[in-house]
Amino acid sequence: MSARSQRILAYTIRHLYLYKRSLPRLMEVFYWPVLDLLVWGFVTVYLSRQGGDLPQFVTFFIGALILWDMLFRSQQGISVSFLEDVWSRNLLNIFVSPLSATEYIFSLLLLSIIKLILTSTVMITLAWFLYQFNIFVMGFSLIPLVANLIVMGWAVGIVTTALILRFGQEAEVLAWGVALLFQPVSAVFYPVAVLPWFLRVIANYIPAAHVFEGMRVVFTTGAFPTKEIVWAAGLNVVYIALSVLFFYWNFKVVKEKGLLAKVGE
Repeated sequence: MSARSQRILAYTIRHLYLYKRSLPRLMEVFYWPVLDLLVWGFVTVYLSRQGGDLPQFVTFFIGALILWDMLFRSQQGISVSFLEDVWSRNLLNIFVSPLSATEYIFSLLLLSIIKLILTSTVMITLAWFLYQFNIFVMGFSLIPLVANLIVMGWAVGIVTTALILRFGQEAEVLAWGVALLFQPVSAVFYPVAVLPWFLRVIANYIPAAHVFEGMRVVFTTGAFPTKEIVWAAGLNVVYIALSVLFFYWNFKVVKEKGLLAKVGE
């Protein structure tokens, strides 16, 4: 294992140790996703029973809920982990160590994947036992759809981290709210067609909107949503590249202005 890989792994393990004996941190990983699944899952079951003519209502809603949580958790896996360092006043120590900014980002991505796997496993299992919903019926289509959601979550998380790094405590609220700004135009629980025309234009440039449209194609026809996946992947390539450039630009500004030690104050 190279020295770079060792540093990335070491920083990731350092964060994982924080969850070992911390109930509040474990709740952040499991509590809210499980609560959302229980509340909205049972609401969905109730509505489907009241309106029996709603086709595959439970399937659409619960599937969308699980997929959206994957995007949300992938974003928070980066931004909230970054905030852990801000709150502990450890950020300056990290960046005077041999750990580079690139290695720092990669370690946050790895940590995001680990937390996402844990959360998604619990949600998928509960959805099966409580609602007899099996997300794996989507087959191979599930892999590129989930991958695109994760990459979009990473892009949002990196931009959020850059803003917190640049503007400090005033921007910390973005760690919890910025992903939700995309939800209305991501067509999570409804098709893009129901949006007003100007929001449909915006939705065309949101990778998540193409993912959820693709999800509905899979559930209704069983076909592989090639068009939606290609669109989502193309947009994600652009957005993840821009987010990384945005982070490096802000990181450079923060170092030049000597603001790194003041982050979180």
